[in-house]
Parts: sequence; C-alpha cells; structure tokens
Amino acid sequence: MTDTPAAAPKRSVWEAIAVYGERRALVMLALGFASGLPNLLIFDTLSAWLRDAGLSLEVIGFFSLATLAYSLKLLWAPLVDRATIPILTRWLGHRRSWMLACQALIMLGLWLISGGNPKTGLPMMAAFAVFVGFVSATQDIVIDAWRIEAAPQEKQGAMAAAYQWGYRIAMIVAGVAPLLMSEAVGWNLSYAVMAALMGLGVLGVLGAPREIEHQVRPIDYADAPEAPARDGIEWALRLALVVLGALIFGSGLAGDATLLSTLMARIGQGPAGESLAAAWSAKGSGVFIQMAGILVGACVIVAAAMPLPGFKTRPGIYLSSALASPFVDFFRRYSGVAGLILALICVYRLSDFVLNIMNPFYIDLGFNKLQIAEVRKGLGVVMSVVGVGLGGFSVARLGLMRSMIIGAFAGPASNLIFAWLALQGPQVWALSVAIGVDNIASGFAGTCLIAYMSSLTGEGFTATQYAMFSSFYALLGKLVASQSGRIVEGAAAAADHGGFAALKGLFARLPPNAFASALEKSHVSSAALGSGYVVFFCYSALIGVAGIALTLMVAARSPKTPSGGAEPVADPA
Repeated sequence: MTDTPAAAPKRSVWEAIAVYGERRALVMLALGFASGLPNLLIFDTLSAWLRDAGLSLEVIGFFSLATLAYSLKLLWAPLVDRATIPILTRWLGHRRSWMLACQALIMLGLWLISGGNPKTGLPMMAAFAVFVGFVSATQDIVIDAWRIEAAPQEKQGAMAAAYQWGYRIAMIVAGVAPLLMSEAVGWNLSYAVMAALMGLGVLGVLGAPREIEHQVRPIDYADAPEAPARDGIEWALRLALVVLGALIFGSGLAGDATLLSTLMARIGQGPAGESLAAAWSAKGSGVFIQMAGILVGACVIVAAAMPLPGFKTRPGIYLSSALASPFVDFFRRYSGVAGLILALICVYRLSDFVLNIMNPFYIDLGFNKLQIAEVRKGLGVVMSVVGVGLGGFSVARLGLMRSMIIGAFAGPASNLIFAWLALQGPQVWALSVAIGVDNIASGFAGTCLIAYMSSLTGEGFTATQYAMFSSFYALLGKLVASQSGRIVEGAAAAADHGGFAALKGLFARLPPNAFASALEKSHVSSAALGSGYVVFFCYSALIGVAGIALTLMVAARSPKTPSGGAEPVADPA
C-alpha cells in the first residue's frame, strides 16, 4: 500500500499461477460472489418480478435508482475507514467486521423483499430495494479495502481476478436462477433463496485471514470546544447539504434526473422538474448537463464539508478532515506525479468506454439477435474470464507497471479487430474472433487497472482513496462515449460526399444484407455506413494513445519495484 514496496526476486511461471490457489484468492472468489448477487437482484432481476406483476415500465425504471448508492459510495467511504462495529471489530478486525455486518443486512433486506407484494406493498418494496442498494454499495467499499490490505502489490492482480470471477458467477446466478424458480415456486421464495445464498459471502468472511491491524487517523478537536446544541443544528444543516449535493452528483453519474424531478414536483415545481429531466436526457447535449450536475453536486458537497471561516466547530473539523485528508495524503505521497496518475486513471480504459454502440453495429452488419446473444453471452463471457486471469497472472509474473503497459497497448489495439470485422460481413466465425480478442484484452487491462489503483492507496485511507479512484476512472469516458454515434454517422456522411470515399471500395464484395438498413436509418449508402464504422474503430484505437503515453510517463517516474514484494504481516485469523 505504500509507494515504495519492498523488492523481491521475479516470480516464476508456476509461482504466478499458484497465487490463484492461495487462501486469500479463494476467499476473494466468495466475496466477489457476495458483491455481485445483490447488485443484479435489485438492478435487473427485480424489474422482471415487477413487470410480471403488471407494473408499468415507468415505475420499473424508477426502481433502477435503487442502485444510485453505487455512484455515491465515495461520500460515506470515510466512515467505513473510521468507524468500528461494536463487538465484531474486536473479534474479526476492522474490515471483516464491516463485511459481516453488511452481509447480514443484505440478507435481511433481500428476505424482506421476498415477503413483499408489488401490487399491494410497492412503497415498502422500493424502500427495501434502496436499503439493499445502500448496504451492498457499502459492502463493496469494505471488500475493496480488505482486498488491498490483505495482499501485497504483486498479488493484487490475482485478487482482482478472483473477485471478478466471483462477481460474474453471481451475475449469472442472480440473472437466471430467480427467473427459473419463479415459474416453479414463485418470486417470493426465489428471492428468499437468493438471500440464503449470501451465506457464501459470510463463509468467505469467516474463512478470510485477518487483515493488518487497521490504523484510524486521529482528528484534532483541540481548538473546537464541545457545544452539543449548536453542533447538532450544524450537523443537520451540513448533512442536508451533503444529501442535496449527493443527489445532484449521483444523478449526473447515473445519467438520470428522475429523482431530482420527483423531489421538485413534491415541492410544487413539477414543470421545472420535467424540463430538467428532459434536458438531462436530451440526445447530444444531455451528457454535458449531466457533467455539469456532477460538478455542481461536488461543489455543494465540498461547501458542506468546509470549516466555517474564522470559526472552528467540531462538525466542520470532522467533515473537512474525513473528506479532505485522503486527498491530501494522496497528493503528498505522490507529489509531482499525482496529476499524471489521476489523468492515467481517467483515460486508461477510454478506448473501451467509447464502444457503447456495439449492438447497433452488429445489427447493422447483418447479424440477428440470437447470433449476437450466443457469441456475446457465451464465448464473450468465457474469453473475458480468460483475460481477467491473464491480467492477474501478468501482475504476479511481470510486475504491475509492465502489465499496465501491456494493457495500455492491448485495449486500443483490440478495437481495430472490429474494423476488420466490418469488412467480413455477417460471418459468425469472424464475430466470435472479434469478440473473443476484445474481451481478452478488456479483461486483461481491467484487472491491471484495478491492481494499479489498489497500489495507490495509503494506510488509514484505503476505502476512501480506492472509492475516489474508481469514481474518477469513468468520468471522462462518460463524456467521450456520448459522441460515438455522431462520429459513425458523421464519417459515413463524409464517405458519401468524398471525405472517406476511398474506404467505400473495401465493401464492394460484402453480401447484400450487410449494412442493408443504412439508407433507412442513417440516410447514407451501405458502403458509406461501413466506412463510418471503420473510421470510428480507428478513432477508438487512436484515443488510446493518450493512455499509452500517460502509462509510459507514470512508469518512468515510478520507483523500480520488481514483482514479488514482501508479504504483509497480518494477525493470525
């Protein structure tokens, strides 16, 4: 977790593979399962139950806001770093006590949902879904912190890979099992069974080795005497501002202003709320309003946490220290390179973020939905698992920064295979090759980035700093990805009018069903639409150059730390 971990000899191939069989990696598999299960149950599977009960799509869409907590978890991550769980902390340690408490509450929340009826008790089901979303997001904070503190840097790749494997298994179970069980025993019992499956996470916690003793950074209240009445009022006002900022910030991250619009309607500003929601989701300009929402929300939160000018109070000191100290610590430890590191985190996966139009691409190319589903959900998942495993192996075998460099090149380069696919037409074998290669590269790069962000955290601030990094990494991608469709159609129009006309000849031998709907959907010729996609995929690879350059710059300024660092000393389990 420090910026200068101890060096050790390079690991052999067998040693790098053997990391996956260690106790901590197996525990991480169970914790990944416990993390993925409630996420899909409240975000996706619950919508099937609600629709089956006859609810409207508008109501079902509102339920998706139960997962807003995942976008806001940075706000209470400092509490996870600082607060202890009575009795459990002494028995299990700081992180494991939080994990066990969260899992117990998730099981309770899912059990309460299982006892609900969408037709007669919808408000209570919504409240329970929000509760599960909040506690599940908190569990994610703690699991990330435990993973980082329980293993040295060179094993973080394997730990991240095991977590992702468990998470993907949970997504499959939560997406398939309740649907099948609902036909036989009903939705209520199927959700009760899902609550029981969270017991796998409990077993993971109880079987986990105790992490290094957690150090809580003290807060100095010397200049702020206690004043219970005044402090209580100040806490209420500050927390109200934090909640308001969080709603604006989270709505920006989620790209959905439904909650803001609903709250405005409750205070008599219904038309203004509807206008805001419409502007928030407007095609093209909406993403800029969402980014503005993120910025405004962040400013409100910062204002709520700042001490009063010239007057020190305990709420002001606590909030400013809890929220600001992790940032100050990071910039102090990485003085001179902190800005580059944050920029690297923002752009490292940019080439993947812009690929948000892949299903339209496959359909335009002439594949049917069944072919797309079979390859993406079958071969694609398997290749993604392989890529995740290779990423963890690489971190253990080659070291973190070398693996980061490989991932920085692999991501953008793999995008070019889709330009090749556009030239093959609707051939299932070509689709399988393209998706397979891309998912391996994406899984590899994603694992390396998780391991890298994990290595940046500082003692006492693990949960907060990792939550900060994981929030940062999607911001720029959200903005750039909004322009993907415009780039394709703009390049296609240019191909029909001379700009990229030379590319049209590459599509002369494609079958008639390839890009057959180009004229109807995009008002261009089929060859021009194909050319537009080729230009887009080349563009998506080109923007990855920024990630490559920043990775090389950060690597050049990083301490020379070969793989195989010393094990952290932990208390016995």
